[in-house]
Amino acid sequence: MKSLWNEKEAARCQDDLALRVYTSRLIGGDPALVLHGGGNTSVKAQAVNLFGEKEEILYVKGSGWDLATIEAPGFAPVRLGTLKRMAELETLSDSDMVKNQRAAMIDPSAPSPSVEAILHAIIPFRFVDHTHADAVVTLTNTRDGLARAQKAFGKRVLVLPYLMPGFVLARQIRQETRDVNWPSLEGIVLLNHGIFTFADDARTSYERMVELVTRAEEALAAQGAFSPRPQELSPSGPQTPMRGEDLLALARMRKAVSTCAKVPQLARINRSEKTIEYTLRPDLRDFCFKGTLTPDHVISTKPQPMLAEENPAGCVEAYAAEYQAYFERNADGGQVMLDPAPRWAVWPGKGTVAFGPNGGRLRVIEDINRHTVCGSQWSQKLGGWEPLSEKDLFALEYWELEQAKLKRSAGAPEFEGKVALVTGAASGIGRMCAQELRNRGASVCALDINPEIRSIFKGDGFFPLVCDVTSVDALNEAVARTVETFGGLDILVTNAGAFPSGREIDQIGSEDWKKGIEINLSSHQYLMKAAIPFLREGIDPAIIVIASKNVPAPGPGAGLYSAAKAGLTQLARVAALELGPKGVRVNVVHPNAVFDTAIWTDSVLKDRAEKYGLTVDEYKRNNVMKTEVTSKDVARMVCAMAGPVFGRTTGAQVPVDGGNDRVI
Repeated sequence: MKSLWNEKEAARCQDDLALRVYTSRLIGGDPALVLHGGGNTSVKAQAVNLFGEKEEILYVKGSGWDLATIEAPGFAPVRLGTLKRMAELETLSDSDMVKNQRAAMIDPSAPSPSVEAILHAIIPFRFVDHTHADAVVTLTNTRDGLARAQKAFGKRVLVLPYLMPGFVLARQIRQETRDVNWPSLEGIVLLNHGIFTFADDARTSYERMVELVTRAEEALAAQGAFSPRPQELSPSGPQTPMRGEDLLALARMRKAVSTCAKVPQLARINRSEKTIEYTLRPDLRDFCFKGTLTPDHVISTKPQPMLAEENPAGCVEAYAAEYQAYFERNADGGQVMLDPAPRWAVWPGKGTVAFGPNGGRLRVIEDINRHTVCGSQWSQKLGGWEPLSEKDLFALEYWELEQAKLKRSAGAPEFEGKVALVTGAASGIGRMCAQELRNRGASVCALDINPEIRSIFKGDGFFPLVCDVTSVDALNEAVARTVETFGGLDILVTNAGAFPSGREIDQIGSEDWKKGIEINLSSHQYLMKAAIPFLREGIDPAIIVIASKNVPAPGPGAGLYSAAKAGLTQLARVAALELGPKGVRVNVVHPNAVFDTAIWTDSVLKDRAEKYGLTVDEYKRNNVMKTEVTSKDVARMVCAMAGPVFGRTTGAQVPVDGGNDRVI
């Protein structure tokens, strides 16, 4: 490792808390030190209370904050004297510890202090840094981890056995260091857990962390045990595309995991070259399923991955049965069992698969997996991967503080964990459908022939693709990439179409007819054909077809469009009959007079309104209810059809038109 300290940037920090923020971000920005909220830092400083009195305060990382992006409000201000007195107690439950730490805060609106606040308080230096550095944890996750750590770090680092975070750990370190000459120490290493460094200035504490982690890296490198690196397993690099039966197997695996978890899950596969090499190791079974890189990872990944073999559903059932047995072996009667579904899988010859309800959880699990894959292989080269025992992992996974979180967890968005594909998504109804599904938690593949689709849909949960829906190959590829990205397909909104210029039947050219039928009818059949095998493996799968008022109430000059939409509606009716027995619902929306779309420019609206002797506003509301119909109204109906409201309905045709007297 190298120090990233920058004197000019540090000079801009006006006080110790600002310096604490600065070095915390240096630490948090390096995934070799901490991952997704792991680790914690603190600084001891003075604050003036309401009465003008100075108080000694510990500013320690607050719950929910990530060191990579932390700001001053992310540090919980706790009275230092209270924390030190708590350390003198003989016993204290972690729930009572958390409650009393909050009571000792000088700002009740600040986040809850780290569970290691007491430990930070009793270390007699102003700045304290704590990480779960890959190299340090790997070095101690071996059969002779204690000896290796003592050799690598020397006498200026105190190496202690693992204890669970919280009050017990703080009290144990207080007892172990009662007679220690603190100025002679550079850090503390906790076996299988991580490392602490400390000093009276921010730079020294940070650079001690860099130096000690470097020593661990050098110890690994000396044994040839520092390759591959986590970045070599990144799924963002070149990967061989999945196709055919492998994609169907992925979709089946994802469905089985979702069923086991009782909530929809996404699945994302990592097929980097180094990852696949890992899955093909002949000794994989000897070490892959022993435990986690550091104990806090168990909350995200469970104690071990699932081995995915030929029958995905059977593998999930076997994993769930083993998890049930693990719970029964370790529970004392006071815990509530979590869902038994795996959080990641090792798929020999294919890669590793992460499971999670949304993109954020997938990233956390993927990152932890990559670091675990590397760390376990490094430890194996050192003589054997020996992480924490099952009992210790269970204690953390079922920690009273984690169990309490279950009671406070908020409900998930309606479509979280579900995958939708929307065509014609660059504008109008398609765009609003994609946005509304995403707003309700779905992960959305948005297709359009317009290249601007890439800039329209950015951010987590969107997968924009440029696609010509009249191309069978392009649609097959789009569906395959959707499944490869999110693990399956649950909601298909087949919307793409074009309204040709009004012509009477004898004025429609043969090429125009073919083109209009191709985009407004044939493309929908191409898409259904590509998607149906995956929808059969989906979670409460649904197809929503965007048709038109022109089906029940055609008008002159719209023969081509009306015929195509009528054919599309008939196709949907047949699909409902064919797919209903397979659990796939098919319903149709008939919009009319939806004017917030690209084809309805101000000039077009004005011309049409004048044709009927109406103002533009009157023309927009020219329906039974005298109300304006928008793309969002249609999108809401689409979401209703995709969700439980239409859970027992298929083959329905619903107008969204404010009431059309010709239809009624």
